[in-house]
Amino acid sequence: MESNWKKEVKAASRKLNLVSEAEKDKILLSLADAVAFHKDTILSENRKDLAEMDRLNPMYDRLMLTEERLEGIAADIRNVAGLPSPLGRLLSQTVRPNGMQISKISVPFGVVGVIYEARPNVSFDVFSLCFKSGNVCVLKGGSDAYRSNKAIVGVIRSVLLSAGVDANVVTLLPAGREATAELMNAVGYVDVIIPRGGKGLIEFVRDHSRIPVIETGAGICHAYFDETGVVEKGTAIVFNAKTRRVSVCNALDCLIMHQNRLPDLPAICSRLAEKKVIIYADQQAYSALKNNYPDELLLPSDDEHYGTEFLDYKMAVKTVGSIQEALDHISRYSSKHSETIVSENDECIALFDKDVDAACVYTNVSTAFTDGAQFGLGAEIGISTQKLHARGPMGLEELCSYKWIIKGNGQVRS
Repeated sequence: MESNWKKEVKAASRKLNLVSEAEKDKILLSLADAVAFHKDTILSENRKDLAEMDRLNPMYDRLMLTEERLEGIAADIRNVAGLPSPLGRLLSQTVRPNGMQISKISVPFGVVGVIYEARPNVSFDVFSLCFKSGNVCVLKGGSDAYRSNKAIVGVIRSVLLSAGVDANVVTLLPAGREATAELMNAVGYVDVIIPRGGKGLIEFVRDHSRIPVIETGAGICHAYFDETGVVEKGTAIVFNAKTRRVSVCNALDCLIMHQNRLPDLPAICSRLAEKKVIIYADQQAYSALKNNYPDELLLPSDDEHYGTEFLDYKMAVKTVGSIQEALDHISRYSSKHSETIVSENDECIALFDKDVDAACVYTNVSTAFTDGAQFGLGAEIGISTQKLHARGPMGLEELCSYKWIIKGNGQVRS
């Protein structure tokens, strides 16, 4: 790591303010083309990273890049280029009695540091969103994906240089704790840090950073199957939310069943056996599933299975006697990410919407939709699970702050 990276990114931030929206969009479209042009190099470096990870590691899927995934990444970059700029928006304007005009204008944070694990796609997502929103990004990826990230940032920098833009608009820090510590202590150079990863990473960054932190990522997600739930809807939602991609933060971790609907539990869980999902069930749910779900995949639950983000083909089942019990369970174990109810009862749905304290609250929908692209944001820099500044999928607008612009004609304060 170059000792002066902090000064370089700070200087690049000021220069980026002078790059027009049209120029940014053109560069992003060039980057999308470059992803396809350099795909062999990126995939080659990614395979080297994959070779050092156990295929059974739930993070293996997140680390893996494919031609199809690179095509999706390029499409996301083009989507971001096509979105309206979040900068310079007039958020409010007033004229004071003395004639002074006060305007509130959206502006970039400046320099955004992102600390993330084995997710090389994040490098592209973070850059495209930060660049479009006028932010310099400092990337600190995990050592598991260092070769992949280095190849990706190399492609991004080559596109920037070809366009005559300071390449320090994106900076990749080396793998290792020293770089993480330096980033978290870069007061005066980095404006905000966003950790993306598991609970341990997020808590570490929050507890040790001297830079303001936006917490994202950890998702302990529940689906409550209400007394009035439709089996076909519940079956599809549970299967999709649990098995679509088990290593992502919006994956389902716990199914909560109303006790009067336990006879339907085998049907709702039936498709999970196709993916060999291990179910940790409480006593009532275990009895309902016994002889109706593969014995080798059915285990009694312990307290430790509730409030666990499995990131694997594993799921807990909890039986409750009322929606209030379900809400109490969610309140105790939720990470405030995404929760869903399967119900046809408007009163229960309204209570669920009002009581559940989470960034995203669904009715008869899979939690897998908690995603910036699915929300129409183009892409996302993370899913914020906190309440200050941003909550839920963070797109372009969430990467902005604001400042006050005051204009007058010689007014002075008495």
